[in-house]
Amino acid sequence: MAKKKEAAMQIVRTIVWVLLLIVLLIFSINNWNPVEVKIWEGLVLETKIPALVVVSFLLGLLPMWLLHRITAYAARRKINSLQVAARTAAVTPVAPAVDPAADPVIAPEHPAEDPGPLKSE
Repeated sequence: MAKKKEAAMQIVRTIVWVLLLIVLLIFSINNWNPVEVKIWEGLVLETKIPALVVVSFLLGLLPMWLLHRITAYAARRKINSLQVAARTAAVTPVAPAVDPAADPVIAPEHPAEDPGPLKSE
């Protein structure tokens, strides 16, 4: 069942990419005009509109993609760390709590004497 879902998802992904490429191709054919982009004084870039749109899209996508990759990496590290800690806790035996009064080795030899009730003068 999982393989069918995975194959269906791959088909949907492929269809979406093909549709995006067709839209980009139609946009490029209809807007194949040269434009001048002034970067700064004395530096002018002459390019076609589709190239400018694609480069602008990729420049806007890059920071969010990097943020996604960094967040996913940090989450993977945290999950692995928690899994290792859980495995270690499951394997390590827990020592029972020791009551000093019940254990003759730990119990003091001379317990503190009770001073009794306070005498008022």
